[in-house]
Amino acid sequence: MPKEQAIPFFGARRYARELLREIELLEISRDRALADLAHANAALASESKEHKQKQEVVDRLGLLSVVQVEQHKKEIEREINLLLAKKAAVEADMAAQIAAAMQRLEAIKADIVVTEETALLQEVGVYRYAHPLSNAVAYQAELGRVESKIKEMLKSDGEAVLATTNWAVDGSVAQGRKMVKETAKLMLRAFNAEADNLVRTMKPHKLDAAKDRLAKVSETIARLGKTMTIRISDPFFRLRVQELELTADFLHKQYEEKQAEREERERLKEERKAQQEMERERVRLEKERQHYANALEALIRKGDEEAAERMRAQMADVQRAIEDVDYRAANIRAGYVYVISNIGSFGEKMVKIGMTRRLDPMDRIRELSDASMPFNFDVHALFFSKDAVTIETTMHQQFASARVNGVNMRREFFHISPAQAKVGLSALAGDILQFQDTPDAIEYRETLSINRHGSLKEQATREHSSHP
Repeated sequence: MPKEQAIPFFGARRYARELLREIELLEISRDRALADLAHANAALASESKEHKQKQEVVDRLGLLSVVQVEQHKKEIEREINLLLAKKAAVEADMAAQIAAAMQRLEAIKADIVVTEETALLQEVGVYRYAHPLSNAVAYQAELGRVESKIKEMLKSDGEAVLATTNWAVDGSVAQGRKMVKETAKLMLRAFNAEADNLVRTMKPHKLDAAKDRLAKVSETIARLGKTMTIRISDPFFRLRVQELELTADFLHKQYEEKQAEREERERLKEERKAQQEMERERVRLEKERQHYANALEALIRKGDEEAAERMRAQMADVQRAIEDVDYRAANIRAGYVYVISNIGSFGEKMVKIGMTRRLDPMDRIRELSDASMPFNFDVHALFFSKDAVTIETTMHQQFASARVNGVNMRREFFHISPAQAKVGLSALAGDILQFQDTPDAIEYRETLSINRHGSLKEQATREHSSHP
């Protein structure tokens, strides 16, 4: 069995793979040895059977004595016992080597920190800041102060790494101190290289794994440097952990601020579209009102009072429309609350509840049904309110537990049916003029029909080809 070697300080994953390969080779070697033994055993059994047959012939012929036959039988049995003993020895030796290799593999696994994103993302949850600060700039400033402290401790002997001071080499304490100092510096460099790499590759959801890995690196240094009492000092270790925490906090705060900026740009873009629509509509209505005014003046000059009265009624309608547009432009809370779904993309139990200030709310629905969606959205309800913002917010609060995205509140999708949304909207808006419970989903249903027809056609073709 090979002599046990010290586990390398770094590259534990590679060493683990090599050890697994060593175990596979041992198992292959064992299987081959057992196969050879089985082959030899089979050959010996065949030889014994052949000898027995010959002996029967000899007995019949009376060529050999009973004593000679018995002696030959004992020799064959002795050879069989030797082969069985050899087989047992090979199996025991292989089992011992595999057990030792498995023990070393388990020891290495204990030193490996699992950082696969798939496993980590399942445990992310809501990110909690280790050092709650106001914004990304504050985190960056605090991170700069920590990095300055790290540099100061690295410049001072004995603050970052601790080691014995009474080590001697060939009786020379000076040489011993030099050796200890160089070894400690090498250990510290390895620790800092690992810490720097963790900082460079940091992602907020990797924070716990990064801290665990840094702790294991510190423990490994203490274990390898036990003879010279070399270890990373606790204050320096805590400082580097604080650096990891601040880095993760900074990255997440930066992400949050970018998301907020993106959402604000989207909100302002939508608001500008609504304002531009209202301005265009007001210009159009003003022109229409002017046409009616000119026509009214002409009718008055002609003395056609009946026609002039009808014209005044039409002008009044236009004036009310202008006043409505002015109100919509001035009151930013007025708008349409909508409930829409997309069963082809998200299934039957998911709706989007939102609001828009656009004059034609269907323009907003059509924008949401752009090329990024496989199917168009279907409208279940469109409800105008002078305070659409409050209705939308209240409905979001009412179905908060059914939110699809529990982190980004701008993602207004909910795991509820249209019927559930109808109940919530009715409680807030009173009598709803129109609500469509079942979505049309025309393209989706046609696609299903095409797929079913294609499947039936393929099935019929296969059945026909199998029965000529």
